[in-house]
Amino acid sequence: MKEINIAKMLITKRREKGITQDELAAYIGVSKASVSKWETGQSYPDITFLPQLAAYFNISIDKLMGYAPQMTKKDIKKLYYRLSSAFATRPFDDVLEECRRTIKKYYSCFPLLLQMAVLLANHHMLAEEKEKREAILKEAVELCIRIKTESDDVWLSKDATSLEAVCYLMLQQPQEVLNLLGESIRPVPTDYEIVSKAYQIMGNASKAKEVTQIGMYQHLLALISATPTYLLLNADNSEKIEEVLHRSLSVAAIYDLERLHPNTMVQIYYTAAQVYSLQGNAEKSLDMLQKYADICTKGFFPCKLHGDSFFDAIDGWFADFDLGADAPRNEKVIKESMLQGIISNPAFVALADQPRYKSILETLKTNLRRE
Repeated sequence: MKEINIAKMLITKRREKGITQDELAAYIGVSKASVSKWETGQSYPDITFLPQLAAYFNISIDKLMGYAPQMTKKDIKKLYYRLSSAFATRPFDDVLEECRRTIKKYYSCFPLLLQMAVLLANHHMLAEEKEKREAILKEAVELCIRIKTESDDVWLSKDATSLEAVCYLMLQQPQEVLNLLGESIRPVPTDYEIVSKAYQIMGNASKAKEVTQIGMYQHLLALISATPTYLLLNADNSEKIEEVLHRSLSVAAIYDLERLHPNTMVQIYYTAAQVYSLQGNAEKSLDMLQKYADICTKGFFPCKLHGDSFFDAIDGWFADFDLGADAPRNEKVIKESMLQGIISNPAFVALADQPRYKSILETLKTNLRRE
């Protein structure tokens, strides 16, 4: 990110043009002393001189001032992870204020605004007061609305709509979600099949393979990621719970999802443990909690999207994501949320006196809070 720095730009452009301060002063109609003060940063040119200076050096006014209203994809990614790390190490309010300053400075850089909305949504829970958490989510919603209203990027607008819906869910505003996304689900698009066949016709088998794998990967995760929600929807039906888990875990085992996408699996095990505990089945609840703890402490970190021996053509796709393949939250924040998810969930209160529960909790504390 660049600050306004007209002094440095004036010096650079004047020397490139091979003119003296006297010559520049004569052209603009000011004294040499005025040009000297501009170049040493003691004062700034009057705003009425900016178009004339920019035209003389054949550059934009933004470039003359050393001001960049937009950020590159690389800079956005770098900024996101710096702020994400800061949320784990610095006072929350200080980092939040830095986020707000950045948003204000780059209010027309819509790719940045989307990632700042993602950042706020991913870290709002770190605020101590409920009212502040809700206010931060509403800030993220406002950013999404601005992107949809002002940006002419269709895909950016679609991403903003999805994020806005997620924020409404966290705000416990389900009707807003339905108003935004509609009350029924449209058929799942299969454009990847068409694109893959196009590459085949062109003789580009490698690209066809990559596109097909991406489609398969997305559909696989969509199927398995729906499991926690479906478990909760059937929490009062023991037979259904067993069938859902059997099918989901069987598919997950075939694709080795504990290694390929451990985040999805910890959510399944966590939700299954919660449902079993609510049903009064302590033994199965503890079995699921043990699986949860095993992944959290042994196979989760470093948290990074990746392929495997089957999905061997998708790593480049991950690398091209706006935020790359890394997790959108700092590792320390993720670890603490894993632990608090067990400690603060009332569904596990009934297990508090169980020796296995105490052992699992101690394992999580020891491993997740290790420096």
